[in-house]
Amino acid sequence: MAPDRPSPRRRVPRGFWVVWSTVAVDQIGFGIIIPVLPLYAEGFGASPAVIGLLAASFSLTQLVSARVGGRLSDRFGRRPVLLASLLGTCVGAAITAAAGAVWVLFVGRLVDGLSGVSQSSGQAAVTDMADPGDRPRLLGLMGTAFGVGFVVGPVVGSLAALGGARLPFVAASVIAGVNAVVAWFRLPETRPEGERVSRHEQGEPLASGVRRLALVGFVGSVAFAGFTATVALLLNRRLGLDEAGASAVFIVIGVVLIATQAGLVGRVNGVLGEAGAIRFGLVLVGAGLVLLVPDGGWWTVAPGLAALAVGQATLTPSLSSAIAGLAGRRRGEALGVNQAAVGLGRVVGPAGAGVLFGRAVGLPYAVGAVLAVVALVLVPRMPTTGARPASEVGHQR
Repeated sequence: MAPDRPSPRRRVPRGFWVVWSTVAVDQIGFGIIIPVLPLYAEGFGASPAVIGLLAASFSLTQLVSARVGGRLSDRFGRRPVLLASLLGTCVGAAITAAAGAVWVLFVGRLVDGLSGVSQSSGQAAVTDMADPGDRPRLLGLMGTAFGVGFVVGPVVGSLAALGGARLPFVAASVIAGVNAVVAWFRLPETRPEGERVSRHEQGEPLASGVRRLALVGFVGSVAFAGFTATVALLLNRRLGLDEAGASAVFIVIGVVLIATQAGLVGRVNGVLGEAGAIRFGLVLVGAGLVLLVPDGGWWTVAPGLAALAVGQATLTPSLSSAIAGLAGRRRGEALGVNQAAVGLGRVVGPAGAGVLFGRAVGLPYAVGAVLAVVALVLVPRMPTTGARPASEVGHQR
């Protein structure tokens, strides 16, 4: 079967940037909360173990909400689900800001987690408006919205914390509320009524390829999340970097992630196809983790971090694009399943990596590299959607 080829245009579909900005602002609100929540909870007498549970509660509730939100977006459209997600973020952050006890903090995080479907719903909206061959590039651009949120959010949160412990959560609530109002007027519906999925169709199991790719997403997420949870400790133990130095490294990693998703993902998928791009990303992630195993100073850490950043930035949108292609009209549900699988990996990965790091500094990265190989083996064979000669990719405007 001949591969689908994207048109030579490099413009984005009408409405794309509205969806992009809606998701980016939502992620900024999320990014505001994450760095300040542990100290805020500590002020209510929460122990480290309780703080860990509080952090995990958001991801755990997303395991349920991601698939449900995806199914709802397939049946009723992307717009109402995205609006509900923004309102949930607003309410959840407001509850957290008004908290007077630890249990109220859990309520706020659970509300936020149950409504945290902007990622999969935003991706589904993009796949609605994308040609098959241009889907990886547009999902790569959408990935920069999450990157921007995680770079800008902590900066805003840190500045807001100067005005009081509750102010970052008030800021996150206000940002989400304003975003919801703006989205009400500007956010387009990308899912025509004639393409929506009936309840009967949703009763059927998802394609086996979708389930297998979600498993790839889970295994890959365990490996990468284990890295992100322990890399600050690695930088301190081997390079003597303090919090400021580690933060600077994280910012550089974030910039590399954004640049790769904005400029490289479409080209890699254009040459290798979606399955090839997924494998390429996993190979880089595995190679980066291998480089972090020995204590080679910056000579191994720098190329290891670069390979990890480029590999993960290529893997994530390529995986989402492949899942959307295999899922057909049920791509909202399928992307929600993938988001849930990746979220579970972000719960399992840090917990396991912390234990392994306590035994030996390089051990979590050695295990992560093995997991990357396992994920590589799990990638199914797929149609080469979007693959085309490198010469054609290079001549795109």
